[in-house]
Amino acid sequence: MAGEGEPLVCVPGGMLGSSYLGELGGLSAYRRLVMLDLRGTGESGGPGEPANWRCDRLVPDVEALREHLGLEKVSLLGHSAGASLVTRYAAAYPERIETLILATPGTRSVGIEVSAERRRQVLERRRDEPWYPQVKAAFEAIQTGEGADWSALNPMSYARWDAESQAQQAFEDTLANYEALGIFNAPEAFDPPATRAALAKLEARVLVLAGALDWGTDVIAAEEFAAVFPNARFTVLPGASHHPWTDDPEGFVKAVTGVGPGN
Repeated sequence: MAGEGEPLVCVPGGMLGSSYLGELGGLSAYRRLVMLDLRGTGESGGPGEPANWRCDRLVPDVEALREHLGLEKVSLLGHSAGASLVTRYAAAYPERIETLILATPGTRSVGIEVSAERRRQVLERRRDEPWYPQVKAAFEAIQTGEGADWSALNPMSYARWDAESQAQQAFEDTLANYEALGIFNAPEAFDPPATRAALAKLEARVLVLAGALDWGTDVIAAEEFAAVFPNARFTVLPGASHHPWTDDPEGFVKAVTGVGPGN
C-alpha cells in the first residue's frame, strides 16, 4: 500500500507484478493505493493450476480482497489487461462498485478490437522518432507472420523513449509472467455480450482514460468502451501513450482526482 485517503484497489495489466505502477504519478498523495498482485505475479502465490490464471477465475480474488479490506463498496483502477478483470468483477458484483477507473484499458472483456490499420495510423504519427524504422519493420513482420519480435515495439508504449522509459520497460520485463498472460486472455475467459449487458446497468461512476499516442487501445476503441457504461467520463491525455502516469503524471492525477499540481 502507498499513500493516504480513500482506498483505491489497483489491478495491473499484462500479468505483471503490481510494483511497476509505482505511486501512479503522485496519485498516492490523494488516495491510498492498494496494489493487487494477481496469482503467480509479484508477491502472490501460484495459481494452483494454470487454468486459474484465466481472467474470469481471478474475479473471486478481487472480491476476497474487498472483503479483507472491510469495504462495503470498492473503487478499482485497472490498467491495460487489468481493465478486463476489473470489468468482469464489476459485471459480477455491480452492487460492490464505488467507482471504476480504466486507464489505457484492454477491451477484450467487452469484445472491442483495434485493427492493424488503426494501429498503423497511430504509428505514423511518430514517424519522426529515431526508432520509427525499426518499430515499423517489426510491426509489419508481425502482421505477415514473418517474425514476432514484440520487444521491438516497446517504444510505442511511451510518449518518450528516453532513458527513464527504457529503464521502466526493463523493470517491467523482470515482472512479466508471459505464460500466465496467454491463459489470462484465453477466449473462454470472456463473455462479451453478457459483460456488456451487465455493465450497461452499472450505476457507479466510471472514468475511461485514453492516451492519444496509445496504439494498444486507441482513442476510437477507448471511446467505444466508455459508451458501454451509462455513467462514464471519457478523457484523452494528448501527450500520453500506454503509461499515462509516466508520460503525463500531472495530467493523469488531475484526470483521476480532479485535483493535482497547479490547482
